[in-house]
Amino acid sequence: MSETLAPTPGQTIGPFFHDALPYDGGAFLVPAGSAGAVRLHGTVYDGSGAPVPDALLEIRQADPAGAAPRVEGSLHRDGRFTGWGRAATDASGRYAFTTVLPGGVAGGAAFFSVVVFARGLLDRLFTRAYLPGESDDFLAGLPADEAQTLRVEPEADDSLRFDVHLQGDRETVFLSYPRHRS
Repeated sequence: MSETLAPTPGQTIGPFFHDALPYDGGAFLVPAGSAGAVRLHGTVYDGSGAPVPDALLEIRQADPAGAAPRVEGSLHRDGRFTGWGRAATDASGRYAFTTVLPGGVAGGAAFFSVVVFARGLLDRLFTRAYLPGESDDFLAGLPADEAQTLRVEPEADDSLRFDVHLQGDRETVFLSYPRHRS
């Protein structure tokens, strides 16, 4: 065929997550410096161990008492804790949220629900970031090396580190849900 065909939308898509979806204040579930504020941060890595500079992460979490907020308008918090935030990675693959420590919902383990959007993914990935010392049946049922990929690491500055490895030897455990098909 000597004719050059125009690309279809599926051939010209993304990665645009880091340009189109972040919004001012999206990574601040609570204002920096507020009582109980903690920094959740990390790096997103590809299968070769290189940082991913154009990924987007979303978190959803309970409040410190373990209640899952049901607040409309998470993009415009107006001082309310909505339990939801969005952060893009920088040129070095790093992201950060300012939030509070979640409590365990209904007496369960305390964790952040994390969603990852990145180049090369046809759909988002779901995972969890468990607080130190927390566990539940799901986490306890994983081999120790896989469970470790779901644990946040406390740092000397009292922040929490959670790195995401999209593939490879240190691949983060990702979840699927019955109504979500990758």
